[in-house]
Amino acid sequence: MRWVFKILLGLSVLIFLATGIGIYVLKTSYPKAGNAPDLQIKATPEMIERGRYLANNVAVCIDCHSTRDKNHFTAPPLPGTEGKGGGLFTKEEGLPGTLVAPNITPAALGNWTDGEILRAITSGVNKNGNALFPLMPYLSYGNMTQNDVFAVIAYLRTLKPIKNTPARSTLNFPMNLIVNTMPQPYEAPSEPDKSDTIVYGKYLTTIAACHECHTPQNRGTPLPGMYMAGGFEFPLPTGKRVISANITPDLETGIGHWKRVYFIAQFKRFDKPEARTFPVQNGYNTTMPWTMYAGMTESDLGAIYDYLQTIPPVKNGVNKFPE
Repeated sequence: MRWVFKILLGLSVLIFLATGIGIYVLKTSYPKAGNAPDLQIKATPEMIERGRYLANNVAVCIDCHSTRDKNHFTAPPLPGTEGKGGGLFTKEEGLPGTLVAPNITPAALGNWTDGEILRAITSGVNKNGNALFPLMPYLSYGNMTQNDVFAVIAYLRTLKPIKNTPARSTLNFPMNLIVNTMPQPYEAPSEPDKSDTIVYGKYLTTIAACHECHTPQNRGTPLPGMYMAGGFEFPLPTGKRVISANITPDLETGIGHWKRVYFIAQFKRFDKPEARTFPVQNGYNTTMPWTMYAGMTESDLGAIYDYLQTIPPVKNGVNKFPE
């Protein structure tokens, strides 16, 4: 029996060493997003306005990085807190740790270079070289054109500086190690043809990260054949759940029977002040930032509709507000 004990002891030592080496490699060799580029953006009024539009109404950066009014439907950002940070996202919402949205106003980003902000947005690596968890959908933002990323950065530089130092995010093991493998170098795509509404709609849908909520996943991996088919579950702090909708062109369970004008109208009904005051009903809210997306132009919303009508229809009935 002594030899069995020696074998088991030897295996235990090997496993311990292998684990230690693996952790060391993950901490020292990753993330592999490269160095922050050396750049200085020369902002113009047109660039800043484009960045405002993207950050508020398409990529909706401001939605998570502000103080949100969770007593009202869609939890719209409170005026005067834009970019302040501090939004809390926890394991009760199905996350592998406690994530806190950082301050992205000039009070916090003042000592960041433009290149460091670009790397954070598109590759998910902060100023200190640490990987970010993709609750901020940098895997989608990495598909943003260079001009659009520059515009967002230029806009963030114009936000009212708010002194606020949110707590640091913490991830549970082993996600605190796995997260280091997620960032990728940014490769700027070519400018999409805005006259081709399907091409431009795909671009907008991608940088708005629609698929990250509307495609069901298993441990972070999208389920095959279920692109945009809905069914992603979001636990709410109230104990309730909301389920993302099927937005494929399936005629029975998706939006295949929707007219373009109706699709646009669904968003635009939230583009008015009273939409920010709809009370939460029976503990149900929505993770869909309707009041932010409502600020998109009708032409951009129409382009998104045109693209969604070209994806494969998937029959998947969804009860968005289950008991």
